[in-house]
Amino acid sequence: MAHPKRRISAVRRDKRRTHYKLDPKPVSVCQTTGELHLRHRAYVVDGDLYLNGKVAIAGYAPVASAAPSTDEE
Repeated sequence: MAHPKRRISAVRRDKRRTHYKLDPKPVSVCQTTGELHLRHRAYVVDGDLYLNGKVAIAGYAPVASAAPSTDEE
């Protein structure tokens, strides 16, 4: 019976055995706005936050919209 000359490391063996693949995320069309969005997630349309086809927060503005600038010299 054939034997390998060198031992195969666990990392190399495990990389070969993985079968993880990317799954497409479930996307739905809102019946109220007609907007595409991730299922079971809130989404923003024209400045309003929608959840389950209803306005959850009118005039919604994200808190962490941009990284702080580093213009100190």
